[in-house]
Amino acid sequence: MSKLIYVLNGPNLNLLGTRQPEVYGHETLADVQAMVEEKADEFGLEIEFFQSNHEGVLVEKIHEAREKAAGIIINPAAYTHTSVAILDALNTFEAPVVEVHISNVHKREAFRHHSYVSVRADGVIAGLGTRGYLAALDYLAHRLG
Repeated sequence: MSKLIYVLNGPNLNLLGTRQPEVYGHETLADVQAMVEEKADEFGLEIEFFQSNHEGVLVEKIHEAREKAAGIIINPAAYTHTSVAILDALNTFEAPVVEVHISNVHKREAFRHHSYVSVRADGVIAGLGTRGYLAALDYLAHRLG
C-alpha cells in the first residue's frame, strides 16, 4: 500500500503568515509544509504538498491522488463553502480524507458554517491553527497502520 499522503491547500493559503495573521497566525505555508514533512518522516510517510488558487487544478490533483495516494489532507479554504466540484472529485477517492481549517469556522461568519467537503471527509479539524495539519496526519498514520 502507498505511504503517500496528499496535502492539498486552496485559495489564498499561499498568503499564509501575512494575510489576516490575527485569524490565521504568522506561520507561512512553507512553515506548515516543513512541519508536516518532518512529522510524516516520523510516521514513515511521504507527502505531496500542494497549493492552488484554482478550483480545477485542485480537482485535477484529487484525480491524480486516486492513483497514487493512501490519503488526502485538504484545506479547501473558501472552496469549502462553494465547491461541489471538489466534493465530487473527493467522492471518487476511495481512501481516507481529512478536512482541515486553521481557524474555527464555526466562530466566524454564518456562510462559513457549511462545508461541502465535510460530506465526504472522514474527519474534520477546525480551529487548532496550523497544528490541525499534524492532527490530521496523526489520524491518517494510525488509520493506515
